[in-house]
Amino acid sequence: MSLEEKVMAGMKEAMKSKDEALLRGLRAIKAEIIKAKTEPGANGQVSEDGELKLLQKLVKQRKDSLEIFQQQNRTDLAQKEQEEISVIEQFLPKQLDAAELKTIIAGIITAVGATGPQDMGKVMGTASKQLAGQADGKTISAVVKELLAGS
Repeated sequence: MSLEEKVMAGMKEAMKSKDEALLRGLRAIKAEIIKAKTEPGANGQVSEDGELKLLQKLVKQRKDSLEIFQQQNRTDLAQKEQEEISVIEQFLPKQLDAAELKTIIAGIITAVGATGPQDMGKVMGTASKQLAGQADGKTISAVVKELLAGS
């Protein structure tokens, strides 16, 4: 079952149960899928990799908005963003915790033969591909910098 089919099924259930937060999150995903399908060269299709990137982008946008709303003490808007984040994250793979991330990145550093901060690009390229969908790029970057500085 494709992401779009899952979202459509979820939207029907959310409408029946009158779950406004779930419906809002699902509609946001559906809108992004439609936008991605109509982009030049998409041929009305979105690959699984494309779906994953799309979901990550949606979560990142909402986390950025959430941070701003919290700084401005707009708890009403922050609450809506948090609800949408939890809906969108249901469709993403399980996120790695800090310890798992450090272990995997340490293995990547060894595999590519990185010796210091000058090798950041080599490590980030491999880590970003290998950890796609399992960790945020900003978090991966922070861990790589930390580990390369110590080596």
